[in-house]
Amino acid sequence: MAADTFPKLLEERARRFGGRPALREKEFGIWRTRTWADARREIHELARGLAAAGVRRGERVAVIGDNRPELYLSLCAAQCLGAVPVPLYQDAVAAETQFVLDHSGARLVVAEDQEQVDKILEARERCPEVKKIVYTDGRGMRHYGDEILQSYQSLLDAGRAHARAQPDFISREIAQGRGGDAAVLLYTSGTTGEPKGVVLSHENVLVTCQNLVGFDRLNEREEVLAYLPMAWVGDHIFSYGQAYCAGFCVSCPESAATVMHDMREIGPTYFFAPPRIFESLLTTVMIRMEDAGAVKKKMFGFFLGVARRVGADILNRKPVAAGWRFLYALGRWLVYEPLKDAMGFGRVRLAYTAGEAIGPEIFDFYRSLGMNIKQLYGQTEGAVFVTAQPDGEVYPDSVGKPSPQVELRFGDNGEVLYRSPGVFQSYYKNPEATAKTRTEDGWVHTGDAGFLDERGHLHIVDRAADVGKLKDGTLFAPKFIENKLKFFPHIKEAVAFGDRRDFCAALVNIDLEAVGNWAERNNVPYASYQELAARPEVYAMIADSVRTVNRGLAADKQLCNSQIRRFVVLHKELDADDGELTRTRKVRRRHIVEKYAALVDALYGGKKHCFVEVAVTFEDGRVGAVSGDLQIMDAEMCAPQPLAEAA
Repeated sequence: MAADTFPKLLEERARRFGGRPALREKEFGIWRTRTWADARREIHELARGLAAAGVRRGERVAVIGDNRPELYLSLCAAQCLGAVPVPLYQDAVAAETQFVLDHSGARLVVAEDQEQVDKILEARERCPEVKKIVYTDGRGMRHYGDEILQSYQSLLDAGRAHARAQPDFISREIAQGRGGDAAVLLYTSGTTGEPKGVVLSHENVLVTCQNLVGFDRLNEREEVLAYLPMAWVGDHIFSYGQAYCAGFCVSCPESAATVMHDMREIGPTYFFAPPRIFESLLTTVMIRMEDAGAVKKKMFGFFLGVARRVGADILNRKPVAAGWRFLYALGRWLVYEPLKDAMGFGRVRLAYTAGEAIGPEIFDFYRSLGMNIKQLYGQTEGAVFVTAQPDGEVYPDSVGKPSPQVELRFGDNGEVLYRSPGVFQSYYKNPEATAKTRTEDGWVHTGDAGFLDERGHLHIVDRAADVGKLKDGTLFAPKFIENKLKFFPHIKEAVAFGDRRDFCAALVNIDLEAVGNWAERNNVPYASYQELAARPEVYAMIADSVRTVNRGLAADKQLCNSQIRRFVVLHKELDADDGELTRTRKVRRRHIVEKYAALVDALYGGKKHCFVEVAVTFEDGRVGAVSGDLQIMDAEMCAPQPLAEAA
């Protein structure tokens, strides 16, 4: 690749696609566009401004805020100087922000607004390396007198002055960059402990992105909506790396609250979301249908049945009888296309999901509507792509074949290992963890257990450390069970226990929107999440879902004895601010086991009730406590049965 760094690739994109849109942002209800030529000019001015502020090659520049064009431009501006951008989670509390700032040693921070500036100022007391904070949104900043602060616009002004004094500076700096240089420092979600800083080079990101641009035939006409955290590797690949490689446009929503509305306006052709987004959209659809009239509900149910029967086959271009094709075409006109338009998927040509296993039923639902949703498997340490599903080989139970230039092998315990051009350089300041994860010859230990099927597709069973056995020797795969529970729209989160125990038990979170809507329609009064979760009608609803999950597990020869025997509905939502989930909403299993130890003991001790009091963190940073006397319910077990009988 001639352009082996992002700044060099920017030059090519500005020459080839100069007049095409590169970035859009909705502001005050109006979409504003920057072309690739505009982006190049602003990035160069910004890079010069950073240089005038003292940023030098090899230093770290932190970026924090919602998805905003200025923040994406800041990534490339830092790279123009040979500095390394460090995206931070915008919803992280001050202590989490302080950890990343301190560990990375960032000298300058580009922050979106007053909220993020306040967070950085609080963390700065323990981060002496931070010398400058640049804010992009000046609202509320008028009376801030700290000399460390500087506006984004003034940084651009300084860049223009720098250009007059040193006109050849940027071209010289960009020319010094090499593909093997560090391009970004991304911190892992910290599922099993403190987050680790993953160093990815320009080649790691660009070669991986270019391979997948060819794999999925992406081009400059794609439209993408950037709404996921910039600190997450998925957003960095889809909204930054692939955008530069293919030359397509990335749009930033007005706010987190308007994402769905903005998505309908933009009509993305290429879309990525973790399973929870697709689950949430499906929940919203089902809630709305409960409020629809009888005729509309009957029509929806009928054509949904048609879609489930033949939709996936039609999408995969398999032979389907003419009568079914006619019904499906009618359903497309009456139901499927209006439904996809309502969700913002009307123009989606390709969608991916990853991060967690998606429920097969949810996956099949979207494909049955004619939406080409596929699964991939990846890690921050591999620049996301390890496996992906080729068109025509899309199966709900696999995560695809090895991506271009990716090799797979398996450890003696079934752990998946891979080697690819995307393999990370190191964990920043952590050579011990680097050596433990990446072998000398470039193989990466994923920590996930899996296997290849006869079609050459990878199946991920669970985290290798989490897969265990019940006392009777039955295989116990907690994530598999949790995903089956989360298929139900009224269950938002679940945590299963059972390794080295007599049976499987589960903690369940209800979905407040779905269950609240149900409660209103059925005249079930409640005043809070805690009160709603404790209602006997809600427990009955969850018990019915657990019974359905157990019926499915009973048909699995390996998992039939790992049915859920006891469960409890938690009195609070699991929350990242409380350390129960990562910022990407992955369950921090060990933390939950410790935090809810009394409740877990009660589940296995035969108790019917358990008083629980746990600490919670409010949005303003205050710490409080929430308590409750939780009911523990026995679930209905199902007798193991052959697969034919289960069907």
